[in-house]
Amino acid sequence: MKLASLPQGRDGRLVVVSDDLAWYAEAGHIVPTLQGLLDDWERLAPEVGSLAIELAHEAIPRLRFHEREAAAPLPRAFQWVDGSAYVNHVELVRQARGAQLPESFWTDPLMYQGGSDDLRGARDPITLADEAWGCDCEAEIVVVTGDVPQGVTPEAALDHIRLVGLVNDVSLRNLIPGELAKGFGFVQAKPASHFSPVFVTPAALGEAWRDGKLHLPLHVDINGQAFGRAEAGEECTFDFGVLIAHLAKTRRIGAGTLIGSGTVSNRDPDGSPGRPVAEGGRGYSCIAEQRMVETIRTGAPATPFLKYGDVVRIEARDFRGKSVFGAIEGEVVRG
Repeated sequence: MKLASLPQGRDGRLVVVSDDLAWYAEAGHIVPTLQGLLDDWERLAPEVGSLAIELAHEAIPRLRFHEREAAAPLPRAFQWVDGSAYVNHVELVRQARGAQLPESFWTDPLMYQGGSDDLRGARDPITLADEAWGCDCEAEIVVVTGDVPQGVTPEAALDHIRLVGLVNDVSLRNLIPGELAKGFGFVQAKPASHFSPVFVTPAALGEAWRDGKLHLPLHVDINGQAFGRAEAGEECTFDFGVLIAHLAKTRRIGAGTLIGSGTVSNRDPDGSPGRPVAEGGRGYSCIAEQRMVETIRTGAPATPFLKYGDVVRIEARDFRGKSVFGAIEGEVVRG
């Protein structure tokens, strides 16, 4: 089933969305919010699933679903963490500045904890106070967990994934070096993230969800031009079971935790850094990666970071070319 939240109060109101993203039905008579559903998933998910079936058969009242009207599926969450499933991305970052990639990065994922009190909807603007901060998009896959016990194995962790979606993990690249130099992680360099209009249960993804990975291309457009077409299932070093187990090594995870994959990234078939879409490659899921490749090739980056008025669109389409989660599409505005 596909779930969304329409604006209402701090936590939105839960609706069930049709597979084609055209219609929705209210779910408030079962549970008012997505967080409420996640808190009591075993009991309530079958009832909400029955509602989704009735919506598909047009057996209940339905209304047109407009992606632009949706809030983030979880407008605020108890926890939002982001991982490093695509080590190719991490390797390029370090290569561009002449640093070696530690061997442990291939076996032990990176992870940071972001702000979860202000999660933005898919069509909300990307607010930026200063262009000099180096605003960048990061197109990623995200999962939502139920309650997860401490010490869960990667294999068992997959059973605790309730929903899958997309996220634009906005980054302020020029603030990152100063924060990392302090040795205590990101704060200012990671503003509010933007989430796809709907989240989808793994079962509803069919063959596109295998082994804890989403096997679909991730379409990233900037100002209407193709920027990235990376395949999310390829070169994903750490599946979501591994990321969840990493987080749960020393603590329990509460229902409603959001875990990001990190920037989706592909190499070229010959193992070289990926090429831009305009050169026949799969492009990139963030501007920083294209700048890294430019630095490796020519010694200096050429592509600018986002400016006021730029529009970023992120979407995953199924094997029939249909949007799966709806599109994240945000304009950079002064704010």
